[in-house]
Amino acid sequence: MTFEKTARYSPYLTIAREDWASRSDDAMLHVFEKDMDALRGMNEPLTIGEITEVYVPLSRLINFYVAAAQELYSRTSHFLGSKVHKVPYIIGIAGSVAVGKSTTARVLQRLLSAWPNHPKVDLVTTDGFLYPNRVLEQRQLMNRKGFPESYDIRGLMHFLGEVKSGRERVAAPMYSHLEYDILPGQYQWVESPDIVIVEGINVLQVKQRPEKENAVFVSDFFDFSIYVDAKEHDLRQWYIERFQRLRHTAFQNEASFFHRYANLNDEETIQMAIKIWNTINKPNLVENIRPTRYRSSLILEKGKDHFVQSVQLRKI
Repeated sequence: MTFEKTARYSPYLTIAREDWASRSDDAMLHVFEKDMDALRGMNEPLTIGEITEVYVPLSRLINFYVAAAQELYSRTSHFLGSKVHKVPYIIGIAGSVAVGKSTTARVLQRLLSAWPNHPKVDLVTTDGFLYPNRVLEQRQLMNRKGFPESYDIRGLMHFLGEVKSGRERVAAPMYSHLEYDILPGQYQWVESPDIVIVEGINVLQVKQRPEKENAVFVSDFFDFSIYVDAKEHDLRQWYIERFQRLRHTAFQNEASFFHRYANLNDEETIQMAIKIWNTINKPNLVENIRPTRYRSSLILEKGKDHFVQSVQLRKI
C-alpha cells in the first residue's frame, strides 16, 4: 500500500483511493442490491463503485476497531470480576452542510449491521437536539440555526451519557426537515444497540468554557469519528443544486417551512441559495465546522464529482 504525506509530522496517513479500494470485499455488496435508492442522498451520485471502493473498506476497518473494543471491554470486566451492561461503540460523523454526511451515515449503518458481531446499529442525527423554533425566535437565533448556540448541547450530552453508560432504552428528540422544527412529543428510541452512529455538523466542535476546567465535550463520548470534507466552492455548488431541486420537490408542499420559495424562478432560486450560503452556511463552516476537521479519527476527502478521492487515517 502506498501512503502519501499530508504534511511533515502529520498525525495522519493519507491513502489514495485505489490503495484504499484494494481493502474491499465484494461479498459485502449483496446487502445493497435493493437499498440503493433509500441510501442515496439528494444530488449525490452514490454508486456501487463508491460503496465497493470506499465504504466497504471503511466498514471493515471500523469492524476491527469495534471487535478490539469489545474484546478489551470483556477482558477488563473479567479482570475486575464484574458484569455490567453492554456499552455501545459510538461513531461520530461531521462535515459541512451539503457534503453528504447523511449518506455516509446511512451507508455505514447498513454495512456495519451486516457484520455478525454487531447486528444492531442505530443512527441518530443531532438535528433533534436543535432548540425548537419558538426558543430560537425568543433568543433571536433563527438566522443562526446550525451554529453552536442553536443546539441543546446539554441535552445531547445527557443522551450520549445515557447511551454510553449502557442504559437499555434512551430517547432522542425528533426533527422534521419539512416543518424545519422539533416534533413535540415525538422521540427516536435507542434500545440496546451494538453501535450508535451520531451524525451532525456539530459533533466534533469544542465550545470553550473557561469557567469549567473539567468540561466534557460531545466528542469525548466517541470511540471513532469521521469528517467528510470537500473544497468550499464544491460545497457551495452542491448546496445551490440541492436548493434548486428542493424548490421542485419538498418546497412545493404547503406544510413546508420553505414553501414561500416554491414559486421562485430559476435565477431567483440560485440567488436565494447563494444568499443563504454566504450569510449562514459559509460562516458556520469557516468558524465552527472546518476547524474540527483534524479532531477526527478519519477524513474522507471528496472531489467535485462528490466521490471520495483519498482517505486520511489518524495514526494509532
